[in-house]
Amino acid sequence: MKYALVTGGTKGIGKAISQALLERNYFVILNYANDDDSANETYIELNKQYSDQLRIIKEDLSQPENIAIFCNKVKEITKSIEVLVLNAGKTDRSSFGETDYNTWLSVFETNLFAPYFIIQELNSIMPWDSSIIVTGSVMGIYPHSMSISYGVSKAAVHAMVKNLVKFLSPFGIRINAIAPGFIETEWQKNKPDEIKKNIERKISLSRFGTPEEIAEAVIFLIHNKYINGEILKVDGAYSFM
Repeated sequence: MKYALVTGGTKGIGKAISQALLERNYFVILNYANDDDSANETYIELNKQYSDQLRIIKEDLSQPENIAIFCNKVKEITKSIEVLVLNAGKTDRSSFGETDYNTWLSVFETNLFAPYFIIQELNSIMPWDSSIIVTGSVMGIYPHSMSISYGVSKAAVHAMVKNLVKFLSPFGIRINAIAPGFIETEWQKNKPDEIKKNIERKISLSRFGTPEEIAEAVIFLIHNKYINGEILKVDGAYSFM
């Protein structure tokens, strides 16, 4: 059985990716940081059908000292990871003038630093023909007024993916990123209807995407053996209107 690791894997996009991998007979290790309620709900739901191919690890990966601890826990479960999905993310909606240093740093620690150092720790147990998928964002491509720290961190994620190709390709490891647009997740639930409608007017498909549609894109990147170093937008043609 092949093993997959999904960070931020217990809700939203991460949960959809985890379920898609389970359906394809991967043994899936889920990670989450602190939302015990969502993690327990997801575990109970998935465990009913996939009890023999599911593990869950609680670890806040925004804290540098936790990364090695987390990776050691992964290595206790398996000696090889064929699919690594680095999906855990953090945003901050402070305005330009209100963003403070520690908040900016915290967003980067979660979105950029943690994926890099997890790859550094785990690439040695990834066999030839393995795949790494990092969750970027269209906010790293198109400037957006809601969160400058999030947008800049995701632009850096895209650059990291392209730079890591040179280091990972000699080991037969492919790395790509998905750049989701506006997706119906918990992050979007509290948006006022008028703001959502304004966003939908900028999307050629006139709607938000679903976590399952992002999961389908991840599966595509895992299975296509000739895609490497790409940033795949999955945004319904946002900004084309």
